[in-house]
Amino acid sequence: MKPVLYLIPSPLSDVPVTGVLPSDCLDRVRNLTYFVVEELRTARRYLSRAGLSVATLHFSELNEHTRDEELYPLLEPLRKGYSMGLISEAGLPAVADPGAGLVALAHKEGFPVEPMPGPSSLMMALMASGLNGQQFAFNGYLPVKPEARRRRIKELEKRSGAEGQTQLFIETPYRNGALMNDLLDTCMESTRITLAIDLTSPGSFICTLTVEEWKKNKPDFEVKWHKKPCVFILQA
Repeated sequence: MKPVLYLIPSPLSDVPVTGVLPSDCLDRVRNLTYFVVEELRTARRYLSRAGLSVATLHFSELNEHTRDEELYPLLEPLRKGYSMGLISEAGLPAVADPGAGLVALAHKEGFPVEPMPGPSSLMMALMASGLNGQQFAFNGYLPVKPEARRRRIKELEKRSGAEGQTQLFIETPYRNGALMNDLLDTCMESTRITLAIDLTSPGSFICTLTVEEWKKNKPDFEVKWHKKPCVFILQA
């Protein structure tokens, strides 16, 4: 059998490992010794909690700074006959996180790729939003500059209204408040917006309201939800 590149989910919040990986997946992870990870310290802590002896493991890093030409050496364990795991910082590898290039390279070289089931903040937010789950798009991060960000919001709202397509996006947590203000200032009163904050944590919050309703119940991103990860969803 060919060695496998396993795509290993990681926690969205501080929850037990058994709340992230089913037992059969956890058993396979415990048999691996080679890992490509987004952040070494976080991955070591995660795998230690999963029952692995991190001192015996081999790690390589892959993050947003990794260049395409640096991907080839990362798959060397597969070429030598060892299965390996890919872990990103939170949630699913290669989905709103680094890793797609490495997965593409594994396919190119003929190695099996096996995704393990686990939490995705995007899908969990969409499931709980009450918005259209039949047609949707994830747009990553919106522009940082306010004017460009507001233009992009209007574009997404227009597309949502014309096509019935739900629009998902995220932001660096310390800018969540600014993004929410732009949504409320830019969108039509009837547009529905979902906030899915700090998912899987004991204090997680998910709510869908119209822009008009959010203006009367503005979320406290400065204190209560300060620097908490949030998925934003919009449907006109």
